[in-house]
Amino acid sequence: MTVRMVVRVPDGLLASVPAEVRGAGRDDVRLMVSRGRAVSHHAFRDLADRLRAGDVLVVNTSQTLPAAVDGTATGRPVVVHFSTLGSDGRWAVELRTPLASGSTRRRTGDLAGTVVALPGGERLVLDQALSPDRLWWARASAADVPGLLHRHGRPIRYGYTERDQPLAAYQTVFALPAPGGLGSAEMPSAARPFTVELVAELVRRGVQFAPVTLHTGVASAEAHEPPYPERFEVPRATARLVNAAKAGGGAIVAVGTTAVRALESATGPDGVVRKASGWTDLVVTPERGVRVVDGLLTGLHEPEASHLLMLEAIVGRDALAVAYDQALRQRYLWHEFGDVHLILPDENPHAAHCYSNDR
Repeated sequence: MTVRMVVRVPDGLLASVPAEVRGAGRDDVRLMVSRGRAVSHHAFRDLADRLRAGDVLVVNTSQTLPAAVDGTATGRPVVVHFSTLGSDGRWAVELRTPLASGSTRRRTGDLAGTVVALPGGERLVLDQALSPDRLWWARASAADVPGLLHRHGRPIRYGYTERDQPLAAYQTVFALPAPGGLGSAEMPSAARPFTVELVAELVRRGVQFAPVTLHTGVASAEAHEPPYPERFEVPRATARLVNAAKAGGGAIVAVGTTAVRALESATGPDGVVRKASGWTDLVVTPERGVRVVDGLLTGLHEPEASHLLMLEAIVGRDALAVAYDQALRQRYLWHEFGDVHLILPDENPHAAHCYSNDR
């Protein structure tokens, strides 16, 4: 049984506002680079210097939905977090209690049969528990729930953020409209620091981009649950590009854990990526390992089990512990508006760890 790594993050290191509010722009964040146990520190704008021609960045094109909607249940105000559209037309939702701070607290207990009045005269009926004390399958009276969200919703926020931010703050440069207006309940945040200018510079230097789609549901920041099934797609062109780059010696670097989950779901035991779409329940662990991904660009998050296990599968437990110790010592900022961590293949697996700082 794998024991979860314990990380204590001081409140002062929780990024409470977007980078462009704190500094000069989205890309005004720090970049920690791990190669095995060797750790170095850079500016994110220097990402192109850390990659090589022929490397591939796998990016999630899912757009973020304004998935938090105010309502009332049993005469009291509630906030509904719309998470995932099921195959039978029901939505996986989370019911939360609003707080004076503007954040919310999850509601627990048996909520089956609860009726939630929504804006515009719509309503939601909680039908069946999806996870204990957290997520429920629910039926919405609205025929177009994404439309309801865009008319009345706002992005999901958690208690460590200072205030509500516009939806644009939660979209990445890779976000594309999806059929039916579907998207992610929460931003695929590892890609947030990318700008159009940086993408152009990476392409100019021979780094390639491979799009995948995974519509992520609500995170498990409080309950430490593994992810439940999510919709994904790996296009044929992406499969061909990744296979060709791998054969040519390029590194396959996923931008975010969602991109890892999508790409690995389309990769067979032979390490070959194939076109795939539908639902994935894959949880990447050190025991399962990764089949095609060589590296990962990810944010810094508290150690929810599934996230840390995926990182361990890519870099190894000891190397991950070294990197997270450095992140705390160097006072990196955590969560979706914070700094980022680039994990690359270890070029010298037998060397002792070392640290450097290019910033």
